[in-house]
Amino acid sequence: MTTFDKREEGFEKKFAHDEELKFKATARRNRLLGLWAAAELGKTGAEADAYSKEVVAADFEEAGDDDVLRKVVTDLAGKATDAEVRAKMTELLAEAVKQIQAGK
Repeated sequence: MTTFDKREEGFEKKFAHDEELKFKATARRNRLLGLWAAAELGKTGAEADAYSKEVVAADFEEAGDDDVLRKVVTDLAGKATDAEVRAKMTELLAEAVKQIQAGK
């Protein structure tokens, strides 16, 4: 194996690792968003956990964050705007990255 091949393999592994972390952070953010939205809807305990799983599952409908945003905004009808939910998503993504980096 040449040095070039080793470098290429190293870049491929780093890319795969970064994509895995991105996926985990997004899934964690969606769970946290679901728990936040559940609290806004007055759900607690198992009901809140179930709702957060629905939000995570909503992310698999289409590429990007629009499917998650649409679900949460629709469910929170009148309690939060698109902009407020987007801001919360940004805030919770940072929190999710911190949690993953901390090994939580």
